Amino acid sequence: MFNKNHQAADEPQLDMSRIPAHVAIIMDGNGRWAQARHLPRVAGHKQGMQTVKKVTIAASDLGVKVLSLYAFSTENWKRPESEVSYLMDLPIRFFNTFVPDLVKHNVKVTVMGDITRLPEKTQKAVNDAMADTKDCDGMILNFALNYGARDEIKRAVQTIAQQAAMGELDPASITEDTISRHLMSAQLGEFADPDLLIRTSGEERISNFMLWQIAYSELLFVPEHWPDFDGETLKRCLIDFQGRHRRFGGLVNK
Repeated sequence: MFNKNHQAADEPQLDMSRIPAHVAIIMDGNGRWAQARHLPRVAGHKQGMQTVKKVTIAASDLGVKVLSLYAFSTENWKRPESEVSYLMDLPIRFFNTFVPDLVKHNVKVTVMGDITRLPEKTQKAVNDAMADTKDCDGMILNFALNYGARDEIKRAVQTIAQQAAMGELDPASITEDTISRHLMSAQLGEFADPDLLIRTSGEERISNFMLWQIAYSELLFVPEHWPDFDGETLKRCLIDFQGRHRRFGGLVNK
């Protein structure tokens, strides 16, 4: 008994004063979770939606300022039509049932990505959710929908180039901050760049997600499929983050 208690006491504990402001998650493994249970892939997406609800509340309760979730990429259109159709229905189901809880927890919904390509019903659900939570000033739940980082950067470059061509901007004055202000994440203000990027399901790649913004993010790849991820898993990820030394290219005095 003593050894067990002693071991538990030695385990790292979450420091609530050092919670990362912006946590971004690549939600991966819904399909593999379903296939492992001999279920159709859409069953994994359905369960994954429930995970989004649980993790959102957990992140808000822990004091995270921004939670960015990679929900649908510009490359996901290549998936089977039936699966894409189901994925387009998920935001409608999600927001129809979860917006009251978001308001209750003072969570504001934002979206980055080209939502004009989404079906009208999906666009309406997304726009309604943003309108219904616009007065919330707690955590920001930032969905990446029809989002791709290269597309985001391309659009920013096009806008900056147009401004330069019209004489509104001196090319020599373009800075990193100029580019950041033209990205879709600019709406997140001082929290635009994630402190921690988590990818579930054991895959170790970025998949065209927030490539500019994660230049100095801590990266964490966890084995759990997204439907198995929960508040406790999130806590373990934050404890891992707190055990790292962020140097941003410089040196840290210990």
